Amino acid sequence: MSWIPFKIGQPKKQIVPKTVERDFEREYGKLQQLEEQTRRLQKDMKKSTDADLAMSKSAVKISLDLLSNPLCEQDQDFLNMVTALDTAMKRMDAFNQEKVNQIQKTVIEPLKKFGSVFPSLNMAVKRREQALQDYRRLQAKVEKHEEKEKTGPVLAKLHQAREELRPVREDFEAKNKQLLDEMPRFYSSRLDYFQPSFEALIRAQVVYYSEMHKIFGDLTQQLEQPGRSDEQREQENEAKLSELRALSIVADD
Repeated sequence: MSWIPFKIGQPKKQIVPKTVERDFEREYGKLQQLEEQTRRLQKDMKKSTDADLAMSKSAVKISLDLLSNPLCEQDQDFLNMVTALDTAMKRMDAFNQEKVNQIQKTVIEPLKKFGSVFPSLNMAVKRREQALQDYRRLQAKVEKHEEKEKTGPVLAKLHQAREELRPVREDFEAKNKQLLDEMPRFYSSRLDYFQPSFEALIRAQVVYYSEMHKIFGDLTQQLEQPGRSDEQREQENEAKLSELRALSIVADD
């Protein structure tokens, strides 16, 4: 972007110190980043809970499909195993739904409410910017009259311009001061606001996975067959698969 000195409608006087502008841009930049992080976190939390629910619902669907398998009518041991699995999956789904409801209430909703304040903040910044533009325009008008020969009409216009400038300058200074005072306070408040939510998130996860440990521990005890290791089961499956492959209907041409 090219720099054009003393543009039309712009005052020659530096009406806002550069340090003040840098402070404002720094504080507002932090809040813009916080707004984006809040929006992204809320979106990710929603995706996570949706995925959790889909997982447990799918697990229940699989166990129900297995229960309807003809093998359950022919093999009592298989029926008992699938029934135990179905019970475990339904328990898992119930605890998962409870966890998701808790996260929705204690994390996602507070994130949504926190994010809802940013439009008002952004509007306050826009009003400050508009006040600054009005301040610059009227300051340039005052400077224009100050540069002219001090005749009666010019002095009258200068007085009028200064009178117009005074309330506009005061309005900008008030808006600027309020934002510079309150933006750091708002940014710091995020810690106290979000800490209870994240603590609740951790507690919900701890409760859920503690229950999952119990559920799958019980299921393991019901399904465990003493004396058979995972390696032995794998060998048995390979042997059965070899028998199937030996059938003429699946043999290669």
